[in-house]
Amino acid sequence: MAGHGAPGRRLAAAAVLLLAGALAASCSPAGEPAAAPSGPATHAGHTTAAPHAGHATPAADQPLRDGERFVTVAMPRPYAPAAPAGGTDEYRCFLVDPGLSAPAFLTGSRFRPQAELVHHAIFFRVSPAQAAVAAAADADAPGEGWTCFGDAGIPGDAAWVAHWAPGVGETLLGPGLGYPMPPGSRLVMQVHYNLIGAAPGATDRSSVRLRFTDRADVTPLETMLLPAPVELPCADGETGPLCDRATAVRDVARRFGEPSARMADRLLRGCGGGAGPAPGTTQSCEHPVPAAGTVYAVGGHMHLLGESVTVRLEPAGRTLLDVGQYDFDAQAVQPLPEPVTVRPGDTLRVTCTHDATLRRRLPQLRDQPPRYVVWGEGTADEMCLGLVVWSRAR
Repeated sequence: MAGHGAPGRRLAAAAVLLLAGALAASCSPAGEPAAAPSGPATHAGHTTAAPHAGHATPAADQPLRDGERFVTVAMPRPYAPAAPAGGTDEYRCFLVDPGLSAPAFLTGSRFRPQAELVHHAIFFRVSPAQAAVAAAADADAPGEGWTCFGDAGIPGDAAWVAHWAPGVGETLLGPGLGYPMPPGSRLVMQVHYNLIGAAPGATDRSSVRLRFTDRADVTPLETMLLPAPVELPCADGETGPLCDRATAVRDVARRFGEPSARMADRLLRGCGGGAGPAPGTTQSCEHPVPAAGTVYAVGGHMHLLGESVTVRLEPAGRTLLDVGQYDFDAQAVQPLPEPVTVRPGDTLRVTCTHDATLRRRLPQLRDQPPRYVVWGEGTADEMCLGLVVWSRAR
């Protein structure tokens, strides 16, 4: 993860798609039309009666392009989510094998959530050595998969290469672009389950259809993650034990573990120069560009209290993303009208605005206790995350 002071690599998604996605891209090189993710948002704004009921009907599949092939992989067996520590969210990772015996590029994906309780999904590329570690984690954990709050849940640099979130259909990268997949590499499929209102005993066996090409003339892509702090106090008139920040952070630790709770303070050190919390509805962070390259697409990820998110390139003062009315059910990464060149010395500034009063107005949060909201993996917690799909200069 690139970032000022490197606040840490533990990010969800999401949501977030991961967001998640935490969340993947559709983008095209100069002179090529962008192929946007298919499938309209279920609805706009914050009026949903369920977290993302219905998952908008997917649009028709796009045909294979020259040199592409489809590979579909699924969870080995159905999994029954169970949130730990009395929470309402579980992050579960599953190791899947696309069967790559030669170098390939991932050029598109369509995630097929089987159950309504799927909040988002993220796919991490892992090397054959990491895949062995992941298989051991799977074998040691009861049931299918293993717990993996924040990342792939195994040591090493697992690269984010695809995601699904509400409002995203097929993600189709532009011609000549793809994520490199070396021989023997596998995917860790991280699924965030939101169990608020879930039927007892509900199970999931989601799958994903991947596009691969074996062509060598493909520009290799990376996903740069740009987190910023969340320091959202309780709204006027709200009271309760969790309105105290320290108590709220301890509650994050109880539900997701100490590393997740430390993320809030790491973001303050990395983005705020070590200053203490500055409570407010709007937070931001500047991230240095690590190398010369080209940006093709940009997105933003928050949860249900999100109002707006922007990503700006400095010192050029160029806005790459401006979502003035954030819609949790429309989180697709947006292709830029034209690719943008970035250089060392440039910074990418992500800014998010959240609204604590939405907690009283959203059916899925109304029964949750008021809390001082910090960065957290749960649906009732929040994130501020920019996603930048780019390639390094070669």
